Amino acid sequence: MSTVKPIRRALISVYDKTGLVELGASLAAAGVEILSTGSTAKTLANAGVPVIAVEDYTGFPEMMGGRVKTLHPRIHGGILADQNNPEHLAAIAEHDIAPFDLIVINLYPFTQTIASTDVFEECIEQIDIGGPSMLRGAAKNHGSVAVISSPTQYGLIQSAIAAGGFTLAERTRLAMETFRVTAEYDAAIATWLGEQLEVGDEWKAAIFHRIASLRYGENPHQKASVYANSTSWIAPGIAQAVQLHGKEMSFNNYTDADAAVRSAYDHAEPCVAIIKHANPCGIATGPSIEAAYAKAHACDPVSAFGGVVATNRPVSLAMAQALSEIFTEVVIAPSYEAGAVEVLSKKPSIRILTLDKYVNPTIERRPITGGILIQESDLVDASGDDASNWTQVSGEPVSVDLINDLQFAWRAVRAVKSNAILLAHDGASVGVGMGQVNRVDSARLAVTRAGARAKGSVAASDAFFPFADGLQILIDAGVSAVVQPGGSVRDEEVIAAAKAGGIAMFFTGVRHFSHA
Repeated sequence: MSTVKPIRRALISVYDKTGLVELGASLAAAGVEILSTGSTAKTLANAGVPVIAVEDYTGFPEMMGGRVKTLHPRIHGGILADQNNPEHLAAIAEHDIAPFDLIVINLYPFTQTIASTDVFEECIEQIDIGGPSMLRGAAKNHGSVAVISSPTQYGLIQSAIAAGGFTLAERTRLAMETFRVTAEYDAAIATWLGEQLEVGDEWKAAIFHRIASLRYGENPHQKASVYANSTSWIAPGIAQAVQLHGKEMSFNNYTDADAAVRSAYDHAEPCVAIIKHANPCGIATGPSIEAAYAKAHACDPVSAFGGVVATNRPVSLAMAQALSEIFTEVVIAPSYEAGAVEVLSKKPSIRILTLDKYVNPTIERRPITGGILIQESDLVDASGDDASNWTQVSGEPVSVDLINDLQFAWRAVRAVKSNAILLAHDGASVGVGMGQVNRVDSARLAVTRAGARAKGSVAASDAFFPFADGLQILIDAGVSAVVQPGGSVRDEEVIAAAKAGGIAMFFTGVRHFSHA
């Protein structure tokens, strides 16, 4: 038996009128009887498309400002009747109900409304009731009914008309897509109401749409895809970036680009972050973006090879020319000055991305087996991140330039995986020790990478020194000042070492661990 179901009778009720008249005209030309509601019916009628108003069919007027119009047995009976079930057919015949073959619905713009207004009553009015009810009913009954939930699917109707109707496989696919639409709609409403009642932390819903399949994941044997979110409580970010040039992004490109962008936007001044394996091999600020890039690259030129570069300012032609001389996997910036993309594009494989108006997210998520961890993001705008709120615990008063370097180092160390030590000079990292299982090894690594540049630099530690040994490594290397959270039970021992070494040390009272 054929699974193709002809389209004889359709119900159309849409908020978004895109393509409506053309759709109605093609259905009418195919001999399809059309029922419709409110403004949808008026739009079709005004265009000369034959249409039956729902209230004329039900014998019941729209009421309560349109809240009640399709919630009627003659509508839902026609949607839900299993046309292969004799009992259902007998029931609708007894009550003079004609079945539908096609339902075309799109919903009130709830998410657009809550994004544009804070007026509670206006938002409530944009919660669609009849639309989701009809969509879900038609999706449940996809054995008999084809359901269209978006104007982007209207082309499928044209194809179905030409083919004599929708197949069961097509109706099943449309039903699945419809349930996704209503799930996303309900999730948005529930999330918003939770925020209004300030109980949003009790329940979280997030919807992600696949935007690309990746060649592989972290390793070639792992399958991977990238998804973008459409949920209000998750801020947009690297998934929304636009690629202008280059090879497809890889899994590791995405993770490094995400870390790079966040690192660059930790700073208000022009900043460049160069990331390799989720850790910075160079972060710097400067009077111009090209100056910041030169200083960031100088931190660790060996590791910068094949790195990911992010800026918080447009890429200038001068920066593009310097960057084009180094093998770089990805560059991501808010925009590019004239000629910059052309210069960078001479390298066929470099991935050039734009991400406009980026703001560091306030919430971050980390998956764990069987669940997910959600926390406030570790942003560098807390009171302890301002040098004016620090406590100097050793050394003589320091210059404004040295305080500025300490402030930079403290902001930059947030981007480094813990245990983290970052040495800086003149608004640029000069040595980074990251991801070690003890702070002594991180200090040794930072000093080793800095080499001669360690002398006279400043150091930031993302957490307190549990013993004086890690600090002593920095003192012996010639570091002139250190900023750290403080709070160890051996703080006095560490302070004594700083005093003996003749360096200035500051406590922030804030920690910047980063383990992921």
